[in-house]
Amino acid sequence: MKKHTLFSILSVLVLLTVLVSGVFVHASAEKSDGVLLRVLLRRLNISTRISAKTAGSCLLKGAGGTEMLMQTDTAFDIELRDNQLVVFAGGASISFGKTLDILRCGDAGASDGLYLMNSSAVYPGDLSLTIEEGKIQPILSVSVEDYLLGVIPYEMNDSFPLEALKAQAVCARTYAVRRISKSRVYDVVDTTNDQVFKGVSASNQNAAKAVSETAGLVITVNGKIAEGFYSASNGGQTEIPAHVWGGKIDADCYSVQDDPWDTANPDSLVRSADIAKDGSNLYRWMTRLIREAVFADRAWESGGYTKSENEFRIDRIRSVELKTPKYAAPSRLYTEMDMTLDVSGRKVSGGTIGPFASAGTFTVTLKLFPDVLAALGIEISGNGNEIVTVAETDTAFRVSAGRYGHGVGLSQRGAQWMALDGKKTFEEIIRFYFPGSEIRRMTVQQISTQSAPKNLIPRTPETAENIMPAPHPTLMPVSTELLSGGAYIASVEGIDDGSTLNLRSRPSMASSVVMRLSKHQKLAVIDEYEVPGWAFVKTDSVEGYVMRSYLEKTE
Repeated sequence: MKKHTLFSILSVLVLLTVLVSGVFVHASAEKSDGVLLRVLLRRLNISTRISAKTAGSCLLKGAGGTEMLMQTDTAFDIELRDNQLVVFAGGASISFGKTLDILRCGDAGASDGLYLMNSSAVYPGDLSLTIEEGKIQPILSVSVEDYLLGVIPYEMNDSFPLEALKAQAVCARTYAVRRISKSRVYDVVDTTNDQVFKGVSASNQNAAKAVSETAGLVITVNGKIAEGFYSASNGGQTEIPAHVWGGKIDADCYSVQDDPWDTANPDSLVRSADIAKDGSNLYRWMTRLIREAVFADRAWESGGYTKSENEFRIDRIRSVELKTPKYAAPSRLYTEMDMTLDVSGRKVSGGTIGPFASAGTFTVTLKLFPDVLAALGIEISGNGNEIVTVAETDTAFRVSAGRYGHGVGLSQRGAQWMALDGKKTFEEIIRFYFPGSEIRRMTVQQISTQSAPKNLIPRTPETAENIMPAPHPTLMPVSTELLSGGAYIASVEGIDDGSTLNLRSRPSMASSVVMRLSKHQKLAVIDEYEVPGWAFVKTDSVEGYVMRSYLEKTE
């Protein structure tokens, strides 16, 4: 077969055109706001291959000067082969070298770009591909305003009230431009480590309106662009950066204050457990915490009681009180809990264990993090920053934990309720959550004269349990010998492709990670553990605890 030249191959392809350098000038991704953001696309789990389809015409430019024009609606693949980026399209394969830029040729609007990895949303902007540590590193250069169109409906939801979405847009824009840095090759990642970015869908009209009606507006403090921090729910009290990350990050912009809007929103995440006053139906872990604390009291030992698990009984719980805030008032981030209770035990006399007898009233101090929250199954993030409350009823003490995220700045659930039930405007919402701030229109000069604090991890991951990529997972075997006593097989399914699930040493988010489980990993579920939401699982080589919500029963 005759060997074709690059020119002859491309000349017969209707959708591909080789261009001479300098003849074609692509449309810039920079729009009227004058601000470009570089987004590292980690969420798509790109490793050595990219599938793409054009939304509008695009120019491909390689390191060696090779150029190719892709017309709209053209599908193509990019693979890393022999340390070269190779494009496959229309039956042809063309090497572009070690770097490849995909530049938009249209009007550079939000609907002009690429569909990546079979996504139904458009990734607007210019895509730069390089090779880093044997993998393709994709960085999207996109207008800040177009970027927000792919952030707002995923950080909130397009169904949220417009004023809440507008407050979110101002926060997200502030956060993004604050992270623009000349010292890095990208500014933000597209996961919850910064802000979730999933491309632009025309269906998210409310989010688009929120971005449009707040165009260019950012939160400032002392004349400078602030850190636009936000989280899902603050548990009923806002937090300050110094308590989370240390230092004095925008100290004048935030405060610790109660948030009745977050508390009132029924969608704010709160986990609760009842401690019955008669001591009945306590989880074993909670009973063990109490028992160990009582056994450590000198009065128990001096009374001659044994320290056997089966020779200890809780007769009555008189009171449950929170104590020891981690920070000064008005912070309600308590760290300990006092329980006053009546207990009974058995004494040893002459080598004989006697009957149960009242040992009196004891007051024990228990650590909330992670002990009590894990033992009651009401732990949320495992970060030890939940806002805990105790409410007494006729028969029990209800212990509740709230706060989904770090609690600094805007509460998304609080903002939702302020806009919906309180009829608040986005300006009023911003003023509540950033009391020392002003809302101003950003300038390029502001962005160029400041940069984000170093060594700061601004967000607590709030979706899957972690986002460590696993492009080539190895699944462990699970033998049928493990299936006894009601055990069954389940599969890890409740995570994104390429994500992993933490297998932990204890049923607690604060416990150590034994290993990371890949999606579709089969597990033998030995016990739906008594701590709500957890399961004790095994494979042929490892065992531990996982959150039950990430598993699907298969057999």
